[in-house]
Amino acid sequence: MKDMKERNSSSPYRISLMASGELRDALTALEEGKGPAAVAALMAIDAASWQAIEHRLAAVIGTDLRTLLLRAAEADVEAPAIG
Repeated sequence: MKDMKERNSSSPYRISLMASGELRDALTALEEGKGPAAVAALMAIDAASWQAIEHRLAAVIGTDLRTLLLRAAEADVEAPAIG
């Protein structure tokens, strides 16, 4: 089995540093309930990085970002409040 560094360096899919920051900002905005800011951050991601994000999600967890976010939202609604 290839180690992680070798797998990442041989992949034609690259997520730009800017795109990773935009994705982080989008996820943070969603967590804070700022939907429009999340949409704006996601729309700022370049097409090549989107392909890389989708490819990586499919390889690691077997789904796309939309499905992952929907599942996370459902789990958040079902989780009991702590406190």
